[in-house]
Amino acid sequence: MTQVGEGPSAAGSAAEPLGGLAVGDVLAERYRLEEHINNDSAGRQVWRGVDVVLRRPVALVLRTPGGASAEEMLSAAVTASRVVHPNLIGVYDAIDEGERAYVIREWIEGTALRDLVAEEGPFDAERATSVLHAVADAVSALHASGMAHGNVHPGTVLVANDGRVVLADARVDDHTSNEADVRGLGGVAYFMLTGHWPKAEAGRSALPDGRRDSTGTLVAPRQVRAGVPTYLDDLVMDLLDGKLALPTAQVLTSELARLDTGERLLLGGNGTLRFAEDPAEPTPRAATPKLMAVGGVALALVVAGLVFAVRALNAGAEEPTASPSPTVSAAPAESAAPQPRVLNLRGDQVRIVDPVGDRDSAKDAPNLVDGKVTTQWRTSWYKQNFGAVGQQKKGLGILIKLDQPQIISSVKVQLTDTGTSATLQAGPTDAPMTKAGDQTIVATFKPVESATVFGPDSGSTMVFSTDTTTPYQFLMIWISQLPPDSEDAGRFRVGVQEIVVEVQ
Repeated sequence: MTQVGEGPSAAGSAAEPLGGLAVGDVLAERYRLEEHINNDSAGRQVWRGVDVVLRRPVALVLRTPGGASAEEMLSAAVTASRVVHPNLIGVYDAIDEGERAYVIREWIEGTALRDLVAEEGPFDAERATSVLHAVADAVSALHASGMAHGNVHPGTVLVANDGRVVLADARVDDHTSNEADVRGLGGVAYFMLTGHWPKAEAGRSALPDGRRDSTGTLVAPRQVRAGVPTYLDDLVMDLLDGKLALPTAQVLTSELARLDTGERLLLGGNGTLRFAEDPAEPTPRAATPKLMAVGGVALALVVAGLVFAVRALNAGAEEPTASPSPTVSAAPAESAAPQPRVLNLRGDQVRIVDPVGDRDSAKDAPNLVDGKVTTQWRTSWYKQNFGAVGQQKKGLGILIKLDQPQIISSVKVQLTDTGTSATLQAGPTDAPMTKAGDQTIVATFKPVESATVFGPDSGSTMVFSTDTTTPYQFLMIWISQLPPDSEDAGRFRVGVQEIVVEVQ
């Protein structure tokens, strides 16, 4: 049986109902209890019921007693009810009767992600991306309303028979935060790819704990199983790395929308929270389109410490090897967006643009595209940051010259330090590698519409996206602010280890 909502580190119970409730009882003169599903470790019990007024199935989550002990549950339900989104479970009512309290919510015919992975094994990259996109979209909607979910894990992610992915059971406590939600998204992704839950440390869990190396460090999904693409492996591990800053849920959703091929999940099952021990063969149902993030391809992934180097799944090197499940239905081929591919840039296709300077930092520019993070190009040291009072230099650029105009999927810039501000710009042509030529480039290049300025709290990897409709041949990463030098806090400097350009 599935228990939803007790958290990834606690085991629930399918014991008898508490508080003397029985099938046929009617609560609030409206909600008739039809079937007891389970009790969870938080002291709640879940029932399948019927709203006798509207004649629709509902799920009832009850807590005994009510009053102060149920305040958190009711508060979270009331707040969540104000957010309507196709990937959030609908909350209909919240009632406190003193001796008990209960929340009435939408009943979903489907299965919990936790049980789905347990039954079918880890997901392939496309399926994991599709589910993660839906859950991130739900979290983004909550964050936009000013609410954090506080309970993102495989037990609260439900996959309906019609393909809909739904996030349920929001909570409000001292540990609830937007950052914890985004970390939770990383945990859900890790679970889908490996079948293990990445707890902060090894210990007892209702889910299998993430595998660890001899030092106790969580191992990456690619080390657990073959076929996990590099871009997805990097994304998951960066979301789980407590030392790295996080993208917002909105930004993460936008990038996942670009990667999501729109795979639909057609599943059998008996309900939201409980399913037969030996379910019958599911009957296929027509999939319903899943809501895509508005303007997803037009938004940049503001990656604060997030290495999101997307590798083309059709490049052949790292395609998922998991066999497709018979309960999975892919979207029609014509609806899938073309997968990006990485350009192999040469050293003569990049150079430094420094209209106010001695150009002594330009000689190592080929290191930017040599495919090695162990080499780098570094700026000179500066006593004043770019744009500071008394600093003549407003910034400097890295020019990228493609052989022909291309539709740009993303530009990733891997830096040595956090705290750099930059924009992606584009221009009509190259210019001579002189001060005058650099001044022409600075005057004629303009910010790409969807490029984002990364502030002082940015991470060490930046990923820029374009609108994927305009071809560009000449691009420039314009650095407008430097971080304090890690070796000399009184001066400013940064190194760029690698630039990766992906095209459609």
